[in-house]
This record gives sequence, structure tokens and C-alpha cells, in this order.
Amino acid sequence: MAEKKIIISNRLDQLEAIAIVLESLSDEWSIPAHISLNLNLVLEELVTNIIFYGYDDTDEHTISISLSYNGNSVELQIEDDGREFNPLAYAEPDTGLSIENRKIGGLGIHFVRKIMDDGSYIRSFNKNILTLTKSI
Repeated sequence: MAEKKIIISNRLDQLEAIAIVLESLSDEWSIPAHISLNLNLVLEELVTNIIFYGYDDTDEHTISISLSYNGNSVELQIEDDGREFNPLAYAEPDTGLSIENRKIGGLGIHFVRKIMDDGSYIRSFNKNILTLTKSI
């Protein structure tokens, strides 16, 4: 199994570093371009949510992203010390409503659920640990 860990701080300018590493790994691990783009979208959405909504202070925090590849799937694990939040338990938005009647927020998490094949969440030692899997 191939593995890579990315450690970033809770700043938006760190999203580019994630994209660069993911692009390099996609080449190295021969991950199809459409899968790689989806993985980048998922990571960007989740990390952005952590940065914007996860912390009650303006201090620097560490976000750890682990990626692993076994030839059949890619696993992403995101760990942060932000407020407890399980995106997998977040209520599904009513996509049947018109834009005017739809509640703001939640579409990014909805897309993450639709893109990824499996996921789990735990809270351990005051950390959120979200694990998502995408089949190749």
C-alpha cells in the first residue's frame, strides 16, 4: 500500500499545497484524472469548512491529511483539533426545493457524500478524524 501524509495549518493559502501533492500522487499512483479532480474537490471542500467553521479562535492549528492507495481505492483521512463536527451526520439538503426556498449551506458536504464511496467519523482525544474512501 502506498501512503502519503500532508500537514498544513488552518490557512486558505494551504489549499494549493494539497492540490500540488494530490496531482503528484495521482501521477505516481496512476489515478485517473477524473478521480483525482474529485478527490481534490472533496479535500478542498472539507478543509475549507474546517478552516472557516472549525475553530473558536484565530490561533494557528494543524490539519493532517493522510492518503493511501491500494490499487483499488484511495483513502483520505483528515484529522483536526477543531470543534466536534461529523459531516457524515449533517442533514441532507432538500435539493428538490428551488434555490429561493433552499436553506443556505450543506451542498458541499452533500457533494462529498455523492463523490466518495464510503466514510466514517470518530472523535478521539479532542480531534475530529474523518476517513473517506473512493474506489478506482
